[in-house]
Amino acid sequence: MTRLECTLALPANYRHADVLAFHGRDTQSTAESVQGQRLRKGIVLNGLPAVLEIALEGRRAVCSLAVDGPKGTVSAPELHELARRLLGLRLDVDAFEARHAEHPELGAIVLAQSGLRIPMAATPFEALTWAVTGQQINVGVASQLRRRLILLGGRRHSSGLWCHPDAEDVARLSEDQLREARFSVAKTQTILNISRLANDGHLPLDDWLAEPLDVARVEATLLAIKGVGPWTVNYTLLRGFGHADGSLHGDVAVRNALQRVLSSTDKLSAAHAEAWLRPFSPWRSLVAAHLWASLSFAEG
Repeated sequence: MTRLECTLALPANYRHADVLAFHGRDTQSTAESVQGQRLRKGIVLNGLPAVLEIALEGRRAVCSLAVDGPKGTVSAPELHELARRLLGLRLDVDAFEARHAEHPELGAIVLAQSGLRIPMAATPFEALTWAVTGQQINVGVASQLRRRLILLGGRRHSSGLWCHPDAEDVARLSEDQLREARFSVAKTQTILNISRLANDGHLPLDDWLAEPLDVARVEATLLAIKGVGPWTVNYTLLRGFGHADGSLHGDVAVRNALQRVLSSTDKLSAAHAEAWLRPFSPWRSLVAAHLWASLSFAEG
C-alpha cells in the first residue's frame, strides 16, 4: 500500500457541516463514511482502489490517501487537488459574496450563508454518472441506485470501503446487470454509453479537467449523447469541473427556492428562473447552491 499525506488551510468562514452533509448522503456508507469531523471516501484512482481520508480541524484539513498499489502510482499533487475538489475549495466565493451580498432579493440569503461552497465529486466521471442517475427522481432513490452501481463495479479497498467505479469498471457491466439494479432502460443505456465512450477515449473527461475548461466544447459533446440534457450538463460542469456559471434553471429545487425568495404564489417556469439567474453570470452555479441551501435553512 502507498500512503500520502497533506494539510490544507481552510478559510475563516469555512462551513464544515455543508461538506460533511454532501459527502454523507449515503446513509449506508458504501463508498463514503462520515463520522464526526472525519470523511473517508473510496475511489478508483489511476486504476487502483484508494481511500481518501480528511479530518476537519478548525482552520485546517488533514488529508491522507491510502492506495492499494506500489509507490509512485499516485503523486502528492494529485492528492492535493483531489482534496481541494471534495472540500469545495476550487471556487472563489469571496468575490461572489462581495458582489451580491446587498442584492435586494438574494442578499439576505448570501449573508446568512456566508462561506457556502460547492463540494465536488472526486472525478468528472463520477459527477456525470450521478447526474444521469439522479434525473427526475429524488435524492433518496438516486442514492440507492448509486449504491448499487458502486457494488456492481466490484472495487473494494483493502480497508473494506467500496470505491466508486471508474469508466472501465462500468463499461464492463451489462444492460441486464443495471436493469436488475433497478436502473430504467433509458438510464441504463445512457450510463453504459457514457462509460464506454470515456473508456475508449472518445469522451475525454479527465483530459478536459487537466486543460483550461472549454465550456462550449464540453456542452456540445455531452449534449450529443442520447439521454444527456441541459440540466445534466450543467450539473456535471458544476460538480465535475467546478464551473461557477452553469445555469441550473431546470432544477426543480432551484425553482422552488427561487419562488420562495421572490414571494411568488405561482410556481416558476424554467424560462422565468433562467431569466432571473442570467444577471448573476459568471456565478450562476453559486446562486443555485445558495438557493438549494436556503430550503434547508428555511425549514430549520
